[in-house]
Amino acid sequence: MQTAPPSPPVSSVSPPPPSVWRAPSLSARCWPVFMRNLLVWRKLAIPSLVGNIAEPLMWLVAFGYGMGALVGQVNVAGAGGDTKVPYILFLASGSICMSAMNAASFEALYSAFSRMHVQKTWDGIMNAPISLDDVVLAEMLWAAFKALFTVTAILGVMLALGISHSPKLLVAWPVLLFVGVMFSSIALIFNALAKGYDFFTYYFTLVLTPMMFLSGVFFPREQLPPIVRAISDWLPLTNAVELVRPLFMDQWPAHPWRHGLVLVVTTVAAFWVALALTRKRFRA
Repeated sequence: MQTAPPSPPVSSVSPPPPSVWRAPSLSARCWPVFMRNLLVWRKLAIPSLVGNIAEPLMWLVAFGYGMGALVGQVNVAGAGGDTKVPYILFLASGSICMSAMNAASFEALYSAFSRMHVQKTWDGIMNAPISLDDVVLAEMLWAAFKALFTVTAILGVMLALGISHSPKLLVAWPVLLFVGVMFSSIALIFNALAKGYDFFTYYFTLVLTPMMFLSGVFFPREQLPPIVRAISDWLPLTNAVELVRPLFMDQWPAHPWRHGLVLVVTTVAAFWVALALTRKRFRA
């Protein structure tokens, strides 16, 4: 009687986990997560809107009309040479980019951290057939939408005040949406690293605040020392302002492809890093 050959030994070594730096695996399943955030936010839409637009409007009124009366007009370099514009217009075109940055960053930091770490909402969502990649994408898109909602309201106030009536503001609107996408992607990096809410103070104090003062929001960058201006040329907010400000002046940007490429590369790199760090956090 023949006996069956012995079966090969089964390896007890499990395959290594996939790299956290692998390509994003995204799908349309991010949409229900986005809608979930929208439905929750609808209950607090009015207080949220007031809070998001009150501070930038105070900056605009205090500096635009107060300091604007002292400064008068400002020279702005453009595709057709230097142009003199009222300081209120100069400030408005920069502060609306700053508002998109702040609104997207706040949502992708404090609110996203609450859903991820405090409330454990992400864990509940991932019990459904939704991957972590889709959750992170939904959070990025949601923060960008909040930023767009905020800048749309501010833009309406600026139009009512007669600061600018350029038809090219229709082009500025999608640019500001992409600015929200970019800064929400950057903020999600710090969201993945944070152990608590206090960690975000470093990001606002050491990253966003210096960027506001070096990106030409409040004064022309020509006033900066050459080496500081060279660094400023590559800041994300600088390139956003350089795209939006000429549109407020009814002009086209002098170097749209360069500034647009900086925004795109920054967004893709930031989202990839944010996703990798978030995967690492949930793996641990």
